[in-house]
Amino acid sequence: MKHGIHFIAGLPRSGSTLLAAILRQNPRFHAGMSSPLATIYMAMQTAVSRRTEGAMFLDDDQKQALLKGVFENYYHRIGEDRVVFDTNRIWCARMDHIAAHYPDAKVICCVRHVSWVLDSIERLVRRNIYDLSGIFGFEPGGTVYTRVTRLAASDGLVGFAIDALREAFHGGHRQRLLLVDYDALTNNPAGTLTVIYRFIGEAPFDHDFENVEFDAEAFDANLGTPGLHTVRRKVAPLGQATILPPDLFERFANDAFWTDPSRNPQKVPVVRWAPTPRPRRRPPEVAAALDVATPRAEPGAA
Repeated sequence: MKHGIHFIAGLPRSGSTLLAAILRQNPRFHAGMSSPLATIYMAMQTAVSRRTEGAMFLDDDQKQALLKGVFENYYHRIGEDRVVFDTNRIWCARMDHIAAHYPDAKVICCVRHVSWVLDSIERLVRRNIYDLSGIFGFEPGGTVYTRVTRLAASDGLVGFAIDALREAFHGGHRQRLLLVDYDALTNNPAGTLTVIYRFIGEAPFDHDFENVEFDAEAFDANLGTPGLHTVRRKVAPLGQATILPPDLFERFANDAFWTDPSRNPQKVPVVRWAPTPRPRRRPPEVAAALDVATPRAEPGAA
């Protein structure tokens, strides 16, 4: 890939598809929803491992070439003239692989308070009463409590993503990692994108946050979860009350570890939304009120 590759990961229902839809407005970029690249990569991992009889004939250089070849071949046409952003939550658990294959690659992790992630998924379930969702194995039983418990388990859609995020967050890859809070992206998309462009070392681009387009209706319908990847045309916050029972919502109140500086010893940069108090007057570019919880990530910073 002539122009490099970066990755979008993090938590589900936290703005990864929205971010990809915004980035793809830039003709220099390729971005989209979760791709099959990570699945193919893990299949190659298995193929070159001792689980395969013939793997004994492969040395580390051959394994490295085969594994990196998955990226190069998957994006061989697109990567000729564009910067690639590949989306998948597994990348947080493959940071060492990313560093080995692409030393300059960055990983942008979209995050959101876990209670609101679970609330968002529950809304999809209730909205589509005539469909059974593939998220829950197309099973008709259960309650909001069993659904949330299943999602939050370590092998569940949300629980796995949180564990992978923790692995990356504490894994010694601070210079490659940027966390972007959903509230920052939806309340101040321009300011958030400014930080992201600076982080990946790209020239700024004038995005249109009033006309964001993305279509994955066929994919979502096939999964029995219409609306899973729907992106509203105008980037704006939702501002709504939770539909989760209060005790269930509060169960995950302390899981947003990235919001607490004391739990961020490696000082991973986090883009957060910090509304500016009304009475305070500030220049327009500052009043946008993007609070980066730790020093802003400069391109190539260690």
